[in-house]
Amino acid sequence: MVLQSLGEAYLKRSTDARVSLHGYLVGVGMTLLPTVLACSILTSNNYSNSFPWQQLLCGCLSAGLFAALCRWIVLPVSSYPNYWENAKRALFLGWAFSSGTLLAVYSRDYWTFGVYICYLSFFHWSEYWVTAVTNPATLRLSSYMLDHSPEYHLAALISWAEFWLEALLVPWLKSYSLPIATGLAMCTAGELFRKLAMITAGRNFNHVVEHKKRTDHVLVTSGVYSWVRHPAYTGWFAWAIGTQLLLCNPVSIVGYTLASWRFFRERINEEERLLINFFNQAYLDYQRTTWSGVPFVRGYFVRV
Repeated sequence: MVLQSLGEAYLKRSTDARVSLHGYLVGVGMTLLPTVLACSILTSNNYSNSFPWQQLLCGCLSAGLFAALCRWIVLPVSSYPNYWENAKRALFLGWAFSSGTLLAVYSRDYWTFGVYICYLSFFHWSEYWVTAVTNPATLRLSSYMLDHSPEYHLAALISWAEFWLEALLVPWLKSYSLPIATGLAMCTAGELFRKLAMITAGRNFNHVVEHKKRTDHVLVTSGVYSWVRHPAYTGWFAWAIGTQLLLCNPVSIVGYTLASWRFFRERINEEERLLINFFNQAYLDYQRTTWSGVPFVRGYFVRV
């Protein structure tokens, strides 16, 4: 039901969503062409004895697919002014996803980093795409969340540095199956839970804290919001910690947990102070019966 409504909204509403999706797929195709060419050549048994018709055919099919994808994204070039800014972000994220896939498939020692790149790429792209489909009024290029904050970028750089340093110096540390499996589960569940929260909230979801109540702003307490008050933060919190478990980064696991928890604690307190002002007793009643969604975060409660 959710997927059906999402598909209908996609078809009816947003050029931004279509361009983003097309750009993402073209980005994936950027790596598809050379990979198929290389694989077809390397796996051929008759390459040294005869003309490589099989490789040529494979290459032509790949080139044709890539050209079709490029045409798919270039067609609406004049449709709106932010086209290239949107497309180049989607292209970059699609390229990152395909590069991560190749690393995950072909690397025995560093495959977890490839899977991590796939999760990271899809998270940022889907933040924009789901917003474009469900709440286009609030859509901005910043909805990709690539420029979330300097702290976010610094945390990512530190985790990458830790992974590669430990992979080179203590490679056995990156081979524990339990944290890897747990990380995969947390990343997948966190991503799905956050996107389900965005879809459920629809026009009531925003990437930034709203300090003024809109006339069409309603309090959502159904679906995943009947389980926790801030399901989007629950999902993001699980996803963030899961990425570091996947990478087997002991330092970043601790750092990400503490930094994310502090961020969400402050964000939830700020939001709930405003939500109580927006919805008064309705939010107070909801608050008393529903968990915040982040461990050990109580939220903003009015003292009576």
